[in-house]
Amino acid sequence: MTGFEAPNTTAVAFVGLGVMGLPMLANVAGAGFDARAFDIAPQARERAREHGHTVVDTSADALAPADVVITMLPDTPHVEQVAREVLATCRPGTLLIDMSTISPLTTAELARTLADAGMAMVDAPVSGGVRGAVAGALSIMVGGAPEDVERARPVLAPMGEVTRMGPAGAGQATKACNQVAVAINIQAVCEAFTLGVKLGVDPEPLRKALLGGSAASWVLEHLGPQMIDGDDSAGFRIALQVKDLRIATDAAARTATPLPGAAGVQDLYLEAVAHGEATNGNQALSRVYERLAAVHIARQ
Repeated sequence: MTGFEAPNTTAVAFVGLGVMGLPMLANVAGAGFDARAFDIAPQARERAREHGHTVVDTSADALAPADVVITMLPDTPHVEQVAREVLATCRPGTLLIDMSTISPLTTAELARTLADAGMAMVDAPVSGGVRGAVAGALSIMVGGAPEDVERARPVLAPMGEVTRMGPAGAGQATKACNQVAVAINIQAVCEAFTLGVKLGVDPEPLRKALLGGSAASWVLEHLGPQMIDGDDSAGFRIALQVKDLRIATDAAARTATPLPGAAGVQDLYLEAVAHGEATNGNQALSRVYERLAAVHIARQ
């Protein structure tokens, strides 16, 4: 990324070194920030050390000197735990940037709690997957007070394109909307392929034909070939899609918002989990349709 200057004196604690967090850390450190990294998993810490990063063995060692804390964690309770540690360990003025995908309602509550302690929080969930994380080309959906988002922007810029969506929680709300749209789009492609196969149409020329019209989508272009090739590798795991849909449907329930499409596709993903596919990529939803319709979308 270009067009910004990294304030090298800013101390950054980066918590969460999974398949997304590690390349995101690399981009932050590569931009010149003084970054200390931590993950609760020893193997994740060792992997980060092997990539040349400064890694510490306790969260306190990462948090205590930090001006900015970045979290990239699996679920809401993990972020709540780190927020408690920030409150206990960090000094007033510390900025927490949560890049996980968690509850927008919990996020707003955490932001208020941190503000009461003289700290600040912005939520900055991402879209773009591992490829985007490696390339520093993520779509970063940010919620928070304008002055806090501007303070976060130089740290976020090496990781992708920053868009402020509104106050605290708005970034997570946007991510929930994104995951609903993506999951239903995956379902739509699975259903189109299933019907096509049932009617005797090869799914690959079907995919190419659909790409030429109004049915074209990122999912059809990038995940469609994986469905057809039987490639279940995880760019984004089914277990995480289930978690993200749970966040969306929970927020819908708490705000009396009907989401019949999201609820339906969530059930299909749970069927995939029940068949041992939690660690497969979310394009493996096609396996559910193979079972339901007794067809083979994937080439044999």
